[in-house]
Amino acid sequence: MNTALTVLHQLFGYPEFRGFQAAVIEHVSRGGDALVLMPTGGGKSLCFQIPILLRRGMGVVVSPLIALMQDQVAALRHRGVAAAFLNASLTIGERQRVVRELQAGRLKLVYVAPERLVSPDFLALLECQHQQGNLALFAIDEAHCIVEWGHDFRPEYRQLGILGQRFPGVPRMALTASADPDARIDILSSLGMLNARQFVGSFDRPNLRYAVNNKKRPLGQLMHFLHRHGPSTSGIIYCPSRRLVDVLAQRLTDEGWPCLPYHAGMDAATRLRHQQYFLESVRPIMVATLAFGMGVDKPDIRYVVHWAVPRTMEGYYQETGRAGRDGKIAEALLLYDFRDLCFPVDRQTQEKDLRERWRALRGYAETERCRRQVLLAYFGETAPDFCGACDCCDKHYRSWTGEARRQSPCRSWIMSPSRRR
Repeated sequence: MNTALTVLHQLFGYPEFRGFQAAVIEHVSRGGDALVLMPTGGGKSLCFQIPILLRRGMGVVVSPLIALMQDQVAALRHRGVAAAFLNASLTIGERQRVVRELQAGRLKLVYVAPERLVSPDFLALLECQHQQGNLALFAIDEAHCIVEWGHDFRPEYRQLGILGQRFPGVPRMALTASADPDARIDILSSLGMLNARQFVGSFDRPNLRYAVNNKKRPLGQLMHFLHRHGPSTSGIIYCPSRRLVDVLAQRLTDEGWPCLPYHAGMDAATRLRHQQYFLESVRPIMVATLAFGMGVDKPDIRYVVHWAVPRTMEGYYQETGRAGRDGKIAEALLLYDFRDLCFPVDRQTQEKDLRERWRALRGYAETERCRRQVLLAYFGETAPDFCGACDCCDKHYRSWTGEARRQSPCRSWIMSPSRRR
């Protein structure tokens, strides 16, 4: 009989498990429910792939990311695992072929979007497999999408509580890289998994260097920062609007920086082409809205710049965590303006939740304490009061955008009121 370690060695080629991977796999393989919080690049996929391979039947993986589905299915097939995905990228014929394989019990893993999973037709397919004892596990990836006030909310995720009701006895696990204690309760409550065992790893990314600069002359500040890295270094620049992405990407291109824009207003083929150029370092700099990054596996991203304050600390943590996945030093720069935090209240968002998250973001941006300590405290983790790797602990990081530019008056062409409208 295969063991988890045997599968890890023979199928995935790793010598040993990291952190609490082994504990998660053992718990879920025995039929337990779990909530897994593990930093980006920490090996979350193994935590559900190996239990599925060890248990009888087929595992269903819920993901909002077409690119991630495609990448993981391709990797599993390369290793000889019968895996498939069902999403909008498939033709009608391809979808029908996957459904036939599922009905025949020939699939070990199937990846689906939450919208498809809760559709009556797909639930009926799963009912048949369940009656035959052919469902091994439900893995709900990117589970922070459940949280209504979160940074990647997907309303269909809140319907996934139906899985526990329709398929009793099939273990479920929710996985994410970022969720504060309140978000964890929200996730487990929505899924009907309040008795699930929680596995919470450290949120610290020791190789990341953090800095926050007052947004005085943002284009000049950004240029100074980019010159420190050079045009061949991979990085992501996050902007708050599609228009700003297009304007900034064009300006950087005119200045000789090899970058590309990415946002939801572009057609799917262009987005895919730009993402591929970025992954292959043909154009190593991506200027993007928050539509870019989740599920993108590029280990050598050396920096992430936020042109404006993100909506939540969870979002900031996720986005900065896309840098330095290879474990080497990477940098996270936030250009801060108090006005960035004055976003309108969403009807779906309780005012109290919004105020709390606004205070957390402002507290992080304006603190004189160690930024790493403030960031980790938000997720309920204690840390020393000196990390030596942020601009509050080490003055070296305060010069990332140049002392003169940090103190100069705001005269930026790109942030003038007439251009922001």
